[in-house]
Amino acid sequence: MAIKSFKRYEKKYLLTKEQYNNLIPRLLEYMNPDEHCKSGKNYSIYNIYYDTENNDVIRHSISNPYYKEKLRLRSYTIPTSTNSKVFLELKKKINGIVNKRRVVLTLEEAYNFLEKGEKPNSSDYINNQVINEIEYYLSKKSVIPKVFISYTRKAFFGMEDKDFRLTFDSKILTRRDNLFLETGCFGENILQENQYLMEVKILGAMPIWFTNILSELEIYNTHFSKYGNEYMKYLLYKQSNIDIKEIEKIC
Repeated sequence: MAIKSFKRYEKKYLLTKEQYNNLIPRLLEYMNPDEHCKSGKNYSIYNIYYDTENNDVIRHSISNPYYKEKLRLRSYTIPTSTNSKVFLELKKKINGIVNKRRVVLTLEEAYNFLEKGEKPNSSDYINNQVINEIEYYLSKKSVIPKVFISYTRKAFFGMEDKDFRLTFDSKILTRRDNLFLETGCFGENILQENQYLMEVKILGAMPIWFTNILSELEIYNTHFSKYGNEYMKYLLYKQSNIDIKEIEKIC
């Protein structure tokens, strides 16, 4: 069992294929690929987001509050057994600063904790601290698996500033059924064709060289939440179905 903790700012950008192709070569002058992205390779991330029956967590999140938090179960491979390693993460955002606390568990430990309230055993103080934080979150919010979100990612780290990190996500697939990591990767792509989501993750200000490149390529900051955009699409789909049913009643 292991734990990691992150605290940073995050900025997001939507890129066209052309912008992406022009940006990557420029980045290699100042940044190194993540160890999992050597030779141009991407890696995959699979998530289950937890929310209340009425979607209270995401509804609060998209209202742009001062403080928000989300619970998710994450894996970097599709689990093949109950002993597969997964990450249980509590992501908080306070006035724009992201703080992520996570603990590594087996899939069985994670499901027993989330579904039955059985706390994982650990002799490590910090691990127990995070587990207690998640237990408190579960005690005040009655959450269930709500959304599966997966994507492929390419990541880079600054050569001079290791805390400066860029990620490029594509093929963001979502679904609201078969909400198990071991079920596999399938769903609806919430990005447009040949579109990329770039996330800038940094502790302080962005490097000047990077802001100059963004300006040259006309890449601008935007607001984009994977879960938030999935939820908005879900609402539109739900509303369209309601309208169709109402029309059928009238006819």
